[in-house]
Amino acid sequence: MTVGIRKLAIFGAAGAIGHALAPELARRGIAFRAVGRRRQTLADAFGGLAGTEIVDADLSDPQQAERAAQGVDTIVYAVGVPYTDFDQHPVLMRTTLDAAVRAGVARLLLVTGIYTYGVPRTSRVAETHPREPDSHKGQCRKQQEDMVTEAHQRRGLRTMVVRLPDFYGPHTGRSMAGRIFGSALDGKTANWVGPASTPHEFIFVPDTAPVLAELAGRQDCYGEAWNLGGVETISGIDFMTRVYRAAGRDPDYRSVGRTMLKMAGAVNPMLKELVEMLYLQETPVILDDRKLAATLGILAKTSYDDGIRRTLEWMRAQ
Repeated sequence: MTVGIRKLAIFGAAGAIGHALAPELARRGIAFRAVGRRRQTLADAFGGLAGTEIVDADLSDPQQAERAAQGVDTIVYAVGVPYTDFDQHPVLMRTTLDAAVRAGVARLLLVTGIYTYGVPRTSRVAETHPREPDSHKGQCRKQQEDMVTEAHQRRGLRTMVVRLPDFYGPHTGRSMAGRIFGSALDGKTANWVGPASTPHEFIFVPDTAPVLAELAGRQDCYGEAWNLGGVETISGIDFMTRVYRAAGRDPDYRSVGRTMLKMAGAVNPMLKELVEMLYLQETPVILDDRKLAATLGILAKTSYDDGIRRTLEWMRAQ
């Protein structure tokens, strides 16, 4: 059963998800509000799209969060935080949920990742898999998810959770995959964290947009969690080799293990944060999205070779 979205707000619009989702909403004729901290960044990214409203807001401030939520019926929440600040995920989620209720928002969709599942017990991880994160980051994400789930049907708000694997594609320069593309274009050595021969899963970020737009408009999809996986699994070695060859260079990469990360983490807080997440390379979480496919039908997914080519084209044009 579909719902008529009158106006949708993307919280965290300046990130990769927002950049992918905004043109999809415009294509569908859905008016939307781009919400983020920096007004000029949002204006540069979305000012040319029909039906766009720009709202700069600090979502840690309850009044600013409520102002960002006023007048919309649906929020897609895709707020990112620095890897060293994962404690902020549940804090910002609480502020947003409270603001959404006060503003009379009808629906909220949280876009998140795989950290809440913890170490996988099955070769493919469905939505029914236990959420038992051992990592601090996974626990923060679980708190965030739990808040969203518990808010469903609270004072008129309907919610859902959508889990994605690692991204690659336009506007993903700060991700692990994004750094690999940058290294390939610059003729530098790429770093892969952990074993590079195990299966991994990436999603080409533009593939998320039609799915998120469709889910946001489906009343029967609220009150649920949904997985959206990549096109197929791929090893880190294979992925990096394809990126370098598509960039016209010989593959050049190294695997960074636990010992090296701990040593480097003594002077680099970002690298220190990666140690607890090494399990994702040692025992990968590969998403099972058959529930989503059964609900929405065929899920269009871009092949790695095509996605890599399009990502390089976009990066060269910047």
